[in-house]
Amino acid sequence: MSTAHTGSTKSGEAWRNWAGNVTSRPVREVTPASVEELTAAVRRAAEDGLKVKAVGTGHSFTAAAATDGVLIRPQLLTGIRTVDRENGTVTVEAGTPLKRLNLALAREGLSLTNMGDIMEQTVSGATSTGTHGTGRDSASIAAQIKGLELVTASGEVLTCSEKENPDVFAAARIGIGALGIVTAITFAVEPIFLLTAREEPMAFDRVLADFDELHAENEHFEFYWFPHTGNCNTKRNNRSAGPEAPVSRISGFVEDELLSNGLFQVVNSIGRAAPATIPAIAKISSKALSARTYTDIPYKVFTSPRRVRFVEMEYAVPRAALVETLRELKTMVDRSNLRISFPVEVRTAPADDIALSTASDRDTAYVAVHMYKGTPYQRYFTAAERIFTAHEGRPHWGKVHTREAAYFAEVYPRFAEFTALRDRLDPDRLFGNAYLRRVLGD
Repeated sequence: MSTAHTGSTKSGEAWRNWAGNVTSRPVREVTPASVEELTAAVRRAAEDGLKVKAVGTGHSFTAAAATDGVLIRPQLLTGIRTVDRENGTVTVEAGTPLKRLNLALAREGLSLTNMGDIMEQTVSGATSTGTHGTGRDSASIAAQIKGLELVTASGEVLTCSEKENPDVFAAARIGIGALGIVTAITFAVEPIFLLTAREEPMAFDRVLADFDELHAENEHFEFYWFPHTGNCNTKRNNRSAGPEAPVSRISGFVEDELLSNGLFQVVNSIGRAAPATIPAIAKISSKALSARTYTDIPYKVFTSPRRVRFVEMEYAVPRAALVETLRELKTMVDRSNLRISFPVEVRTAPADDIALSTASDRDTAYVAVHMYKGTPYQRYFTAAERIFTAHEGRPHWGKVHTREAAYFAEVYPRFAEFTALRDRLDPDRLFGNAYLRRVLGD
């Protein structure tokens, strides 16, 4: 078979995600260098009776991208196609890492309005699973999509926007790989701006008492609660007229590398070996980071390096239910013999109009629980999930959860709209796998 038509092809090797909790062994891997090569690979897989999945950098904790069929790797489909300054958009190839997009946009004097806290993922992987940051008025990365290009099961290339194939656009911005393979995305962008970040410790009870006010007064508010303590670290990001006042190289090394990555790795390793030490370590860790304020361009404020590996569950609950959800989570941890060395992360998002967005049609708060890689996480996650689902929580599509299609049909008002579209675009489930069978049904 000539690789001129299908891109670089090789026999499949075991694939493993970033956290190491998901593995699969595809029959073959294809690395297409063009949309034409990708469509040829999709058609060939269909002829061979094989399933097809595209995978980015493997930052999902679920098996959303796992396959025993054909694994598409999009790392050659990268770069910016067009910049439209008049309409405030940029069109980018689907395999482009967010890190490269952010750097390229900054060179053009442009920026996304909001973003998540890491930028290792590909743009298509991040948007397809609903990756988000925190925002009072600005939503997930997918909510900033103005158009996308999708290869369907028939090998057709669909261009989708609010005007062109609007029903597909409404769903495919967060499609979990179920509707086809995204090959390009058009994002809304704006002239680059400055953000001032104010980070400071705050008591858990005060954060909860003042949460509505903190959310209303800040464009981007988030906080981390350290289990086994009454301590939080808060972060407020707001637009600034400047001047730039970035984190100094020394402060950045001490706080972001030494404390948040290096020392954090060490204390988690100690905690895994000797769980009884975790509450004492947590009290020290929760006070290790001091208050600081800095001003920089958006991606340098929103994102930070995450080198300590972990497993994560994150649920979106109605924003009005956040305080009660967190109180129940803290009570559960305090009454248990669980030992949790990772902080709980809390963020927000406004309602959006994407069918399977975790913020679909409702103002949302996110609660993320983590466990250090190699530490048993099931008991903690099961207890947390019981609390989240009692508040009609919606799990992040790329993070650990146990929910099935019947549950999603109850908590997503437009779930049936999505599954009907899937039936039309992929009736034979060419893009299916065990995870999609569980969350979307068959």
